[in-house]
Amino acid sequence: MAAIQNKPKLVVLGGADHPKPAGMDEIEARADVHYADADSLAEVIEGADALLLWDFFSSALKDAWPHADKLRWVHVAAAGVDAILFDELAASDVVITNAHGTFDRPIAEYVLAAVFAHNKDLYRSHDLQRGRTWQHRETRLVAGSKALVVGTGGIGRETARLLSSAGIEVRGVGRTARENDDDFGTVVASSGLVEHVGWADHVVVIAPLTEQTRGMINAEVLAAMDPSAHLINVGRGQLVDEAALIEALMSGSIAAASLDVFEEEPLPESNPLWDLPSVHVSAHMSGDVIGWRGSLGEQFKENAIRWLDGGELANVVDKERGYVSGSK
Repeated sequence: MAAIQNKPKLVVLGGADHPKPAGMDEIEARADVHYADADSLAEVIEGADALLLWDFFSSALKDAWPHADKLRWVHVAAAGVDAILFDELAASDVVITNAHGTFDRPIAEYVLAAVFAHNKDLYRSHDLQRGRTWQHRETRLVAGSKALVVGTGGIGRETARLLSSAGIEVRGVGRTARENDDDFGTVVASSGLVEHVGWADHVVVIAPLTEQTRGMINAEVLAAMDPSAHLINVGRGQLVDEAALIEALMSGSIAAASLDVFEEEPLPESNPLWDLPSVHVSAHMSGDVIGWRGSLGEQFKENAIRWLDGGELANVVDKERGYVSGSK
């Protein structure tokens, strides 16, 4: 790829809640950079060569697509691209890249924290403290427990490594079954999830959201889990059949759930998940550690420099699979 000689047009889709990314001064010196919000994108995107979706959950690109007459590259400042991968974009020659790698360690740490909080009954201790109640009880050892990680991409692999370091036996769930995997040892095929899910004390959902994975944690899978098992979802809310999950928790079919993502966000006040004592809710924040926006900005800057210099883009998404090529 030859280096770009004339200044290309690059659009950044942000808005009031998405301040200017870090590192843009260097890009502005080499590209004609425009900043847009959802309302102005259709006008601004005309003639644009590249688009940074800084507001990575916005659907504005789909609405503005008829005006994207020169678009060649879209970067999504998120690990998942499901929110923006509409049919016309998927079928086009536009290259999509994402924030692959940025969230691996933060999300893995969240998962490990959820495992410890569950096994050590920390939420119950907090509630008892608020009521000034002294209640001695026994908790579970984390070392020696078993975790099934559904999703064997970068986040899943970092999670497997961190859980293993705490003495947890880990297996993975991916597109194809295999043995002797560097991070998981055993990987079972997602098509056989219902046959293997009962093995685990903790079922960790990290798979990308695609048409194949949507609703994969359904009533049948939940019924096959061990009654003492703990479900952790840090992928997408739509990976789990939420109504089936609520039923499983209320009936005692599974013991607990730690949920960072939901079918509808923010989680509606009327949703029963708020009040179930065995459910622990966080506001889609498992990957958002202090400084995360700066890291995303720097990652985009490095990729933009590659592009301007005629180099190969990093973190190219396989648009048929919905995630970065090479992920399992």
